[in-house]
Amino acid sequence: MIRPCNMLAGSVTRTLAVVVGISGCLVPLGCSSSPGGPPAASGMASDPVSASSPQAASHNGIRIGVIDPQRVLEETDAGKRAKESLTNFMKNRQSLIELEEKELKRMEEDLVKQASILSAGARREREEQFRRRAIEFQQKANELNREIQDKQKEVLESFRDKVERVVSKVAQQMGLLVVMEKGRGGPTVYNDTSLDISPQVIEEFNRMMPGKPRER
Repeated sequence: MIRPCNMLAGSVTRTLAVVVGISGCLVPLGCSSSPGGPPAASGMASDPVSASSPQAASHNGIRIGVIDPQRVLEETDAGKRAKESLTNFMKNRQSLIELEEKELKRMEEDLVKQASILSAGARREREEQFRRRAIEFQQKANELNREIQDKQKEVLESFRDKVERVVSKVAQQMGLLVVMEKGRGGPTVYNDTSLDISPQVIEEFNRMMPGKPRER
């Protein structure tokens, strides 16, 4: 039996986590509050994020933070919606493949059962029909996989853009000059927990982009 590519059975969470990772330095920026560097201490203290957050740590005068994109994906409303959107899309395409596969399997079983009673010419004709159908099945599977890849790109790029905007906002509020990505595949092998600004990013993310409209 010809099987479709295994993209259809892939893990949505794993795929999102890989693509959402903003390669390298998420927010290499200077804070805009003052032209010479980060905002003054008095200005930061008045900001609700920086005032309550110990994560605005400094190394050799450079204020840095670390973000866990996997955690942002798992714990934000937007990340959950992105995963749900991809899951539903993949399930729909998977059901189409399964229908095609069942029909192809039925043809194969019929061909095996009737092989002994068919004439040589009739058997060759049925085998040719099955071969053409198998080719069509594989082409359909490839087409559906391309659709899934396009959908992944659309959803994930949209989510990544949102992550970058929120991280930039939180970083500027906290007076950070650089935010690095942590997790497998990221540039940060180790970091002190005091540098992790993921909770602040998640909180701000959900505040800016709530999961459901508020009831009036």
